[in-house]
Amino acid sequence: MAELAFVDKVAARAGVPREQARLLTEAVLRTLTERLSGGEAAALAPHLAAELSPLLVAAPEPPEAFGYDEFLRRVADRAGTDRPTAERGSRAVLQTMHRVVGHREFEDALSQLPADLKELAQPLPQGP
Repeated sequence: MAELAFVDKVAARAGVPREQARLLTEAVLRTLTERLSGGEAAALAPHLAAELSPLLVAAPEPPEAFGYDEFLRRVADRAGTDRPTAERGSRAVLQTMHRVVGHREFEDALSQLPADLKELAQPLPQGP
C-alpha cells in the first residue's frame, strides 16, 4: 500500500486532515517501534509503504516497557497534538495496519503489548 493511501485511510478513520494524519502515522509507528521487540517491528515493516517501513525497523533491543498513557503521551508529543487526537490517531493507524499487515502477523506483533494498548487496534463498538 502506498504511503498516501495509508495516510488517507488514517485521516478518514481519525477524522483529521491528511497532513495531521501523516504526523500521527509517523508518531504511532515510531512509538510502536520503541514498545515492540526489533524482530516483531521488523516483521511488520515489509507490509507498509516504502516511505513508512523504515520507521519500524530501527527498534531498540530490548523494547521499552511502557503503558497506554505513556504511549499516547509520546504520540501526542511527536505529532504536536492533544491527547484525544493522539488516541483517535493511534486507533486509526493501528486499525489501518491491521488490515494491511493481516490478522495473524499483526496479532503476533501486538501480543507483546498490554491489553489496553492492544485494544487501540480494535474497532470501536458501533452505537445503536
